[in-house]
Formats: sequence, structure tokens, C-alpha cells
Amino acid sequence: MKIAMLGGGMVGQTLAGKLLSNGHEVTIGIRSASAAELAKPRNYADTLTDWQARTGGRVATFAEAAAAADLVFNATSGLVSLAALAAAGAENLAGKVLIDVANPLDFSHGMPPFLPAALSERTSLGEEIQRAFPAALVVKAFNTVSAPVMVQPALVPGVELLIAGNSAEAKARVAAFARDEFGWSGVVDLGDIAGARGTEHLMPLWLRLFLQGNSPLVALKVIRG
Repeated sequence: MKIAMLGGGMVGQTLAGKLLSNGHEVTIGIRSASAAELAKPRNYADTLTDWQARTGGRVATFAEAAAAADLVFNATSGLVSLAALAAAGAENLAGKVLIDVANPLDFSHGMPPFLPAALSERTSLGEEIQRAFPAALVVKAFNTVSAPVMVQPALVPGVELLIAGNSAEAKARVAAFARDEFGWSGVVDLGDIAGARGTEHLMPLWLRLFLQGNSPLVALKVIRG
């Protein structure tokens, strides 16, 4: 498949690297693919110059990556996701499954971050993306675990993938993709894209568990009686 990974940070690099190793054609999309931007230091991740040298992956602009893709990931920082997707172009997202991995966390006051007031219990980033790009098939997924667990769920035995989206077909495709590419076995369908409110609001709790346990290898599991 041709896959656009919008966002070149740790999450984008981790997902893209695994998919490249699986034989897919993956392009990381960023705002500007200039030499200076590729060499820019990134938190907890390689520079994109180093990432390209290590993986053989390609880096392009948001629009170039999305235009050529069969499948699109939004792995940008949540507070700038809408702007990044606008730069990718609505016409380049139309009719495509858009897997939204982002969390709209505000780190302006340090750790732990918080959810902005604009994204209250009445909406979510996933819903705002679907509203802004109605022709895209938005599926919220992978946003409740750390990047290593996204591509290797066996790191946290029993972890389940929480997904939400308006299209049953798109969710089924994402569930199959997660199983075949990364080894996910358990999937919990939270219904339409409003289910993204639940997964995004889990993140402050997840971060507390991460910080208190001093490990990102932690996940929340659904147990039904």
C-alpha cells in the first residue's frame, strides 16, 4: 500500500518504520520538506534526515504525501492537527480512510499535560476532524497506547485496540490492518466518531499511570462482567 504518515515525530516515525519493514511504501508528511526542516531535532526521535538514512523512507509535504496515498495516518501533534490536515488538502483526503492517532494535549504548563477547554465532553479532536473533512473516513485508533505498543501490542499482554468512527466498513478495515500489520488481536468498537471523546479523555489518566509507574508500557483494558 501507499501510506501517508502525517507527522514526523516519535509516533509517526515508529508507525512508518514498522510499515516500511512490512513492505509498504510510506511517506512521512511534514509542513516543509526542506533540508533544514529534515535536519531539525525532534523530541524523543531521530531527525528526519537520520530517519531517512536508517529506513529508506521518503519525506514530503503534507499535501504531497496525502495525494499519493491509499491510506492516511494523522500522527501530528493534536493541537495543530486541523491545520496540518488542511495543508494536506481536503481533496487529497476525500474517500480515504484517515486513521487519527493524535491526542489534543496541551503541554504549555509542563507535565502532565491537560485537555484544552475547547475540547470538552461535547466534542473531540476526532469529531472536529470528521466535521472539517466530511468526505474522509475518519477512524480514531491507537491513541491510548505509547508508540512502541502501537506496533508491538504484545509488549502489554491483553491490550485491546479502542476504535471509533462513523463508517463500519472503515473501522473493519482499520481493525484488520491493525491485526495484519502490527499483531493486534483484541478490538473494542466504541461506535461512531463521538467515541473519540472517551479515548481522548483517557489520556490524562494514562499519562498518570505512565508517570507513576515510570513506564509507557501500560494500557487500560475493558473488562465486562
